[in-house]
Amino acid sequence: MYGYKINSVQNEVLMVQEAKLECHGRWYLPAGRMERSESIVEAMRREVKEEAGLDCQPITLLLVEEQGPQWIRFVLLAEETGGSLKTEAEADSESLQAKWWDRESPLPLRGRDILCLIDAGFKYVKKPWFPPALPIDVPCHTVCQRLLLTFSSPGGELWVLSSGEEEDPRLPVAVSDRALALTWTTQRLMRECMPSSFRKLRLKTWGILGVQHNGRSPGKTDGVCFNTLVSVEQSVLGDDASQPPFVENPKFRWHKVDSPQAREKIEQRLSSGSVIPVRSFF
Repeated sequence: MYGYKINSVQNEVLMVQEAKLECHGRWYLPAGRMERSESIVEAMRREVKEEAGLDCQPITLLLVEEQGPQWIRFVLLAEETGGSLKTEAEADSESLQAKWWDRESPLPLRGRDILCLIDAGFKYVKKPWFPPALPIDVPCHTVCQRLLLTFSSPGGELWVLSSGEEEDPRLPVAVSDRALALTWTTQRLMRECMPSSFRKLRLKTWGILGVQHNGRSPGKTDGVCFNTLVSVEQSVLGDDASQPPFVENPKFRWHKVDSPQAREKIEQRLSSGSVIPVRSFF
């Protein structure tokens, strides 16, 4: 997990000098593993305090990186609220020191993988492309996705895939496979819903609308639920593009979005890509 802080006035980003043997003396964003019973935001605040000496307030979840449920990294954007920069005299096993970096002065980096994250942070500060979104404190016992899976017709009609009773439609929830990318969960669900037409469909995972997590009871509530925006299109000529794909599984159905307000909100997210990006390393 990255705790990522920007000084927007000075156009600087907070960096820490590594104490670990394999990267000793090199610089990186404040980062580290979550501890048992921590929330995502609690872990970010702890890491920034331990490695950089500063107190901070999260602004938004900026990006999610993943290699399946066994490895998920949350990148958070935050602002300073107090404390003082860690000095060389305060060096310990967490870090050697901390500093604000203007991105122009020479600095030996632990890895260049953080440069795109830093760029994304400054881009968000200058012009946010999605509303600020922080993890919601809701327990979940596994890693799963709640899918806002949409189909848009050429005539402007919008459908959302739902599960449950017709009188009480709910967004489908699918548990992620431990050995596969999180985005594969959607493909598995669509194969379950529409086995005959699945290979004729084009699926696009736009990104994450929100994250639910509560780590207070390890093994019981320390899972993560990603609310994920996905769209589906007919990809074979001859199929009726004005209607959503036929659902063969009776547990699921398409729900037409009749509310102008709800349709406008969903379409705005789709047209502008107003979602938290998710990056898979599979």
